[in-house]
Amino acid sequence: MASSNLQVAFQMDPMEGINIDGDSTFVLMLEAQKRGYTLWHYLAEDLSYEDGRVYASARKVRVQREKGNHFEFLSDTVRLNLREVDVVWMRQDPPFDMSYISATHLLDLIEGDTLVMNNPAEVRNAPEKLFVTKFKELMPPTLITRRENEVKEFRAKHGEIIVKPLYGNGGAGVFHLKTDDSNLGSLMEMFLEGSREPVMVQKFLPEVREGDKRIILIDGEAVGAINRVPAAGEIRSNMVAGGAAVRSSLTEREQEICDTIGPDLKAKGLTFVGIDVIGDWLTEINVTSPTGLQAVNQFDGTLLEAQIWDAVETKLNG
Repeated sequence: MASSNLQVAFQMDPMEGINIDGDSTFVLMLEAQKRGYTLWHYLAEDLSYEDGRVYASARKVRVQREKGNHFEFLSDTVRLNLREVDVVWMRQDPPFDMSYISATHLLDLIEGDTLVMNNPAEVRNAPEKLFVTKFKELMPPTLITRRENEVKEFRAKHGEIIVKPLYGNGGAGVFHLKTDDSNLGSLMEMFLEGSREPVMVQKFLPEVREGDKRIILIDGEAVGAINRVPAAGEIRSNMVAGGAAVRSSLTEREQEICDTIGPDLKAKGLTFVGIDVIGDWLTEINVTSPTGLQAVNQFDGTLLEAQIWDAVETKLNG
């Protein structure tokens, strides 16, 4: 069993903005606190490097499930040497931009002294909408490009399409274009002027109206799922876009998907992962700051955060 006095640092968003009824990081913190660990909080922008050491301007924190009073800082800000803590959780929300990538490089430097969850090098190598391309046989027809003519040809071949930013999150910037939609040119112009990145284009899956399933994997093993059903008139099922969570279990196809990708996730040190499945197709592998723990717990009566901490303790005990 891991020591009860572990020092755990959470690199995340501001404590003030946490939704205690839905935030996965919050229940990870509650479970760590229940186990007697010391919790630290800092923002990604609080990371710094000097003379071979990686520091964070961090504060000790205590959490509790009480709306309007869910956290308390227990110390002033200190310059915390991250080699001297046991676990760092990289839990800031995307977008997966150069700031995010820079943080993974800095956290790489404490490898061997501190366990970083998920493995920062593999997080850097596995942006959600690109990592999934490693498993082509599990994906719907997909195009990644900046060329408008290729998008038009793809739509002519596959019919209705979804166009979305390659590094977006939370359903932001996701567009559904029908075969006769004349907005494709304007949409591509907007994307290309606003970013130097390509877009992801996928064949529209009408099954999304029945839901977009989020499956949680711990060390490559599927441990729970919820179905996120879009609101009326929407095709985005993300909870922040108005999607509703409903109880769900895994189909035979979904278990096949998990069995296919699971060994790779475990080998890469991607311990807490959330994948998205629409119909029979894998659409994303979320490794940066996956969500869904509280929703699965609510329906299944589980404590997935405890299972995750059990996996962390196993890693610490080598």
